[in-house]
Amino acid sequence: MKYLSEYRNPELVKHYIAEMHKIVTKPWNVMEICGGQTHSLVKNGLLDLLPKQIRMIHGPGCPVCVTPISLIDKAIELMKQGVIMCSFGDMVRVPGSSKSLLQAKADGGDLRILYSPLEAVTIAKNNPEKEVVFFAVGFETTAPSNALAVIQAQKMGVPNFSLLVSHVLVPPAMEAILDDEFCTIDAFLGAGHVCTIVGLSEYYPIAEKYKIPIVISGFEPADLVQAIYHAVLQLEKGEYKVENQYTRYVKEEGNIAAKQVVDDVFEIGNQEWRGVGAIPNSGLVMKAKYAKFDASKKFNIEITNTKTDENCIAGEILKGKKKPFECPEFGKRCKPSFPLGAPMVSSEGACAAYYNYNS
Repeated sequence: MKYLSEYRNPELVKHYIAEMHKIVTKPWNVMEICGGQTHSLVKNGLLDLLPKQIRMIHGPGCPVCVTPISLIDKAIELMKQGVIMCSFGDMVRVPGSSKSLLQAKADGGDLRILYSPLEAVTIAKNNPEKEVVFFAVGFETTAPSNALAVIQAQKMGVPNFSLLVSHVLVPPAMEAILDDEFCTIDAFLGAGHVCTIVGLSEYYPIAEKYKIPIVISGFEPADLVQAIYHAVLQLEKGEYKVENQYTRYVKEEGNIAAKQVVDDVFEIGNQEWRGVGAIPNSGLVMKAKYAKFDASKKFNIEITNTKTDENCIAGEILKGKKKPFECPEFGKRCKPSFPLGAPMVSSEGACAAYYNYNS
């Protein structure tokens, strides 16, 4: 199976682990941005194989985890008003202020779990008497398909379709982390799937400004240990540059066609990150010419009172300040079957990774 089995080769993993043991001379903190990378590191036991001097810090790269509570509450309010709410499956069990989308469905709301936002356009076309909203959550990776859904609705003349948008961008989040006075990050592993869309250009200024290595990585065990090795090699040499480990998919320029679609529908705006706070210019918002497909403007629902469980430390976990097992509720009150915070329920959440593979 090309591009998969060879990157799960245990001998290749052992090789890079051995090379790391040879070169490392001091402690280094490396943050993997993506939650998918976190799951692979934990699931495959890689954290236990790394030299003790190398500490992996789990970043906020789980779009479901950082989706603001206010948007979940807004989606639930729309369901109460009779809107057909459509979403990917990983979003439906994330807790809002008082309940999740799935619990709102149990209360009688119309929730559809889809594989593509284009399906939501079809649902809207087939149900002209109902408003249909797709919960558009994700990093740069899912933005093209959501943008295409808006363009398709425009072409087909489907006015009862709209997006509830929570698109977040990786580079501004990296800068926000590095600007924190308590930041201890020495190097980053960049998210390969994000860079498949956007390319590498946005990462060069970060590496130069903060004098920090950034290695774009895939998600299989050999991908990750190779990327960590190259990050540590740079650190040991006193270098700081952007390297592309994920060359089988990531190109310098990214996916030009996908970027053009995104640029047509969205523009950069400020974004609230759950557990992290507001980060300037870290999100995608819909352009004025597509305002009729923007659910936040179309329905004008204001959510002012949001709350999280006071015992949940998801914010500190998303910032890389604490590990999931440092939470007093981990595996006790907080489990995938009853999550207090998004990182325990999301398929890319750090808490879920530790609970499923390392508890």
